[in-house]
Amino acid sequence: MAKSSNNAQSPAGEPKRSLFSRRPKEGAKDKKPGRVKQMVDIFTMTRRQDPNVPWLMLLAFLGIIAVCLGIGFLLHSWITGLLVGIPLGLLAAMLILSRRAERAAYAQIEGKPGAAGAALGALRRGWIVEEQPVAVNPRSQDVIFRAIGRPGVVLVTEGPSTRIKSLVDAERRKLSRILPNVTVHVIETGRGEGQVPIAKVAKAMGKLKPELTKVEVGAVNKRISSLGNKLPIPKGIDPYKARPDRKASKGR
Repeated sequence: MAKSSNNAQSPAGEPKRSLFSRRPKEGAKDKKPGRVKQMVDIFTMTRRQDPNVPWLMLLAFLGIIAVCLGIGFLLHSWITGLLVGIPLGLLAAMLILSRRAERAAYAQIEGKPGAAGAALGALRRGWIVEEQPVAVNPRSQDVIFRAIGRPGVVLVTEGPSTRIKSLVDAERRKLSRILPNVTVHVIETGRGEGQVPIAKVAKAMGKLKPELTKVEVGAVNKRISSLGNKLPIPKGIDPYKARPDRKASKGR
């Protein structure tokens, strides 16, 4: 009787896999996009929203090279000026792309449900942000998102001022019962009078004066978390996972 061999060939001429051999995991071939592809995608998205961005990048690139070349000629070393100017020009072009890409990303989400929550994704370290809305009007889909930081508690609203007022007042009363000595700030998002555009929410919060220590911020968060009243996200309102990605815009 002939012995079976582990190296037996399949009908297609390929060696059979052992039962104990490793199989490639599903999705193993799906790799994260590289930096070049990220930059191409970011550039394409930005140009779609801002057609002038290629010309601004080119102007910055050539302008920096021209300045460096001019300095190089004065120092009788134009080659050095060129070698210094090229990377500096590329850096200037990337900085312009980064700024414009962030604006384009905000322009895409502005006016859509959940945009206020997405704006909180641009906050720097030191803030504790609730991904889900803390108060919702099911009929109008007006919502309130919350962030906790050294300035205190910040309520970021989404909806017309006249409609959102009742939600804000109710949330203020709830917080005042458990945090009587903590300041509660309200930032209304929108383009109306007294409202803050989505792209400027993080900047507005950064201007608030700190009143709490880092330890107190953690204590406030624990006190609020003890309420345990998590609200389901209404249909159509997702605090955008597709929020402006600063790392991607820098090609990281």
